[in-house]
Amino acid sequence: MKNKINIITLILLFTIVGFSQNKSSNTVSLDVYYNKIQAEKKPQIIDARGPEEFALNHINGSVNFNLESKDYAEQVAKLDKSRPVFTYSIGAGRSVWLADDLLKKGFKEAYSLEGGIANWIGNGKPFYANSKSKLTLAEYNKIIADNKTVLVDIGSKYCGACIKVKPVLETIRAQYGENLKIVEIELETSPQVIADLKTVKVFPTLILYQNGKIIFKKDGLGDLKNDVDVALASK
Repeated sequence: MKNKINIITLILLFTIVGFSQNKSSNTVSLDVYYNKIQAEKKPQIIDARGPEEFALNHINGSVNFNLESKDYAEQVAKLDKSRPVFTYSIGAGRSVWLADDLLKKGFKEAYSLEGGIANWIGNGKPFYANSKSKLTLAEYNKIIADNKTVLVDIGSKYCGACIKVKPVLETIRAQYGENLKIVEIELETSPQVIADLKTVKVFPTLILYQNGKIIFKKDGLGDLKNDVDVALASK
């Protein structure tokens, strides 16, 4: 139990630091990242998340290790320093640190993906998932059509900021009751609907619909409660 708590604490630390730090010069947009990968015959892609996260979903062709891996030195030794290396994580924490360390070790180029796996899958790029999504795009669209007001929370159980959203959602749910439908979508259980929406750039992403139309979209937590109150009060 103690080890599990330590792992959760570490994930939260990685995520919080990743969001709070200045953007690294080696962090690039999805378009730049994707185009550079496409230019390589055998791209060196590294998933810097934990093994459990990687097992659930990852970018096709990626390998899994990070600065905390016991075999880190051995994994780095397998890479070609003369060719670009592409790192990503849940946000921009572990992947940035990994890319920076590889450059210090003499690699010619190392790029971290802005927005991480959320940005990749959230814009419909090819990925592996070990199970079928629980929620389909058709089912998602039906929920939006069948309910006057819907708040959608899109994130991951491994995302520190996403965990912070949950108590805020409970407060909102208690206030609005049946007048507001809240839908929670996680990368681990419904990656395909996130890909099909092609609107997610970062976790968490919050989307508020009214009468089938988006009245606001938030990248990141921010002041979610106030934003919902203001948006609904103006309608």
